[in-house]
Amino acid sequence: MVEPAVLDHEARQHVLSVLASDPGVAWEDPDRAVFEERFDRHFPVLLRLFQDLYGARPDWLDQLTELVLQSARSWAGRPADLKALDAEREHNSGWFQANTMLGGVCYVDRYAEDLEGVRARIPYFKELGLTYLHLMPLFLAPEPHSDGGYAVSSYRQVNPKLGTMQQLRDLAAELRANGISLVVDFIFNHTSDEHEWARKAAEGEAGYSDFYWIYPDRTMPDAFEQNVREIFPDDHPGSFIEMPDGRWVWATFHTFQWDLNYANPAVFRAMAGEMLFLANQGVDILRMDAVAFIWKQLGTPCENLPEAHTLLQAFNAVCRLAAPSLLFKSEAIVHPDEVARYIDPAECQLSYNPLQMALIWESLATRDVSLLSQALDRRHNLPAGTSWVNYVRSHDDIGWTFADEDAAELGINGFDHRRFLNAFYVNRFPGSFARGVPFQDNPRTGDCRISGTTASLCGLEDGTVAAVERILLAHSVAFSTGGIPLLYLGDEVGQLNDYQYDLEAGHGADSRWVHRPHYPAADYALRADPETPAGAVYAGLRRMVSARSATPELAGTRLIGFATNNPGVLGYQRPGAETLILVLANFSDGPQEVSSVTLSGFTGDAVDVLTGAKVRIDTGIVLDPRQFVWLRVAARS
Repeated sequence: MVEPAVLDHEARQHVLSVLASDPGVAWEDPDRAVFEERFDRHFPVLLRLFQDLYGARPDWLDQLTELVLQSARSWAGRPADLKALDAEREHNSGWFQANTMLGGVCYVDRYAEDLEGVRARIPYFKELGLTYLHLMPLFLAPEPHSDGGYAVSSYRQVNPKLGTMQQLRDLAAELRANGISLVVDFIFNHTSDEHEWARKAAEGEAGYSDFYWIYPDRTMPDAFEQNVREIFPDDHPGSFIEMPDGRWVWATFHTFQWDLNYANPAVFRAMAGEMLFLANQGVDILRMDAVAFIWKQLGTPCENLPEAHTLLQAFNAVCRLAAPSLLFKSEAIVHPDEVARYIDPAECQLSYNPLQMALIWESLATRDVSLLSQALDRRHNLPAGTSWVNYVRSHDDIGWTFADEDAAELGINGFDHRRFLNAFYVNRFPGSFARGVPFQDNPRTGDCRISGTTASLCGLEDGTVAAVERILLAHSVAFSTGGIPLLYLGDEVGQLNDYQYDLEAGHGADSRWVHRPHYPAADYALRADPETPAGAVYAGLRRMVSARSATPELAGTRLIGFATNNPGVLGYQRPGAETLILVLANFSDGPQEVSSVTLSGFTGDAVDVLTGAKVRIDTGIVLDPRQFVWLRVAARS
């Protein structure tokens, strides 16, 4: 048996010897030196991960060698300005944790028509304070089977309706020049059935059938489906669909999205190539779509398997060689414990915070912050070198992702509570302010998920001041708990539901389009008038952006819980070097007090960094309905 150290040395020498003689790597001496230094640092990690995944195959070392070669070729061809960015961020690896970070997300066509339209909106992005722009799926995808862009038929072509790859590259450069990082989706669990690889697999071309999970009959599909859950049973039952030639292919989500087979190292290399291509176009962050599903193993649910984490770490190791400034953001709408397992400097440095999002809405409905406070105490803090992306709502529906065991500790029945929340947010509960629309509604069980813009879910369709206050209250949590706050663009001016969504081709069966309206030009035109709902929302959010940028205690993600001893008032602390920010937020519809005894651990003088007002807290503090304060305080010595 070969000792690991001997194998490591032999593998390293083998790869280096092939690399030295490869005619495809044409680089100047400085670039070679940089790559070789990175190779020395990161190859041992990549070797271990790749061997864990593929070491049982006789060709694993050849596959690894080819992977390093393509990484070297990608680095050699990387534009000089991106190499400079790599060097800068290697020395400032925590750049994304700054308190000046602010994210925005939009669909290119709906917000700006095309990529040139996005480019024309850069002055507005600067006005708002954006430093991070996530453009929803924009790659080539066949209509009508595009799944909103998530059925990719080419990772190297932009949807022609939106522009060209050259325009995306130019946009990325101009955003970067204006201090804005570009984020795009990397749909790497599956491709469209019209992708070149899928077409070749369908034709039976040697090599490509192994890019997907394809079987000649139902024997293996039946065996897998004993443990695998159905994701969209309305689209197709089970996880496999029959191909025209009688074979069966794995399709977790839709019939036209075929799952990639990462048990095949050729698939890993192919997708690493697509990833590095996008990095060299100037993409800063990849949203790693459907990470929970990327590894399959018979006899398991094929979700959140250990190899999924190994795969992400291996992709990361490749990027450290050839595009070290590229970051990953995980998209895992799963149990909170599973969400946390994807967040690591060597895996996904960023992650959506679906639990916080869901519990903000839960607190608005119940006027009770117990579940949200529990989550902040227990599930908020992250490993060093990572960050949350905090949001009030996204392009997707809202699902109630809290853990039943967490709810049970507070005497809440999870099943019943979800039914209540569903009824409340689709206006089936007496006294509800919300105007949401059910997604995948099951009236018999009361099960559904929620569609709706932030403003409509907060009741702004009635034009009330209370609705504006709810919008700002919800965002105040996303802006102050720690991480990158993310706005669905248009929400900052109070855009409402688009009840005409079903008139657009292909949208009628998917209520999520109700909260993906076209650019709300009329609302943006009113953003400077604080007497209008649009202006009031915009002014309130801009005040938060400005205050956050000027408050160093709000950098990073570290949070310390604070019990307000009042179920209607959320509290937490963001520690700084000598002072801290104490956040208090009243989720109730009436005035609420936090007593002097509760606040006795702090000195009496405080400053609300949102307004600059001095506040005495040694006699307690009373918050108006839906009021929040960010108080700079000092602990008593």
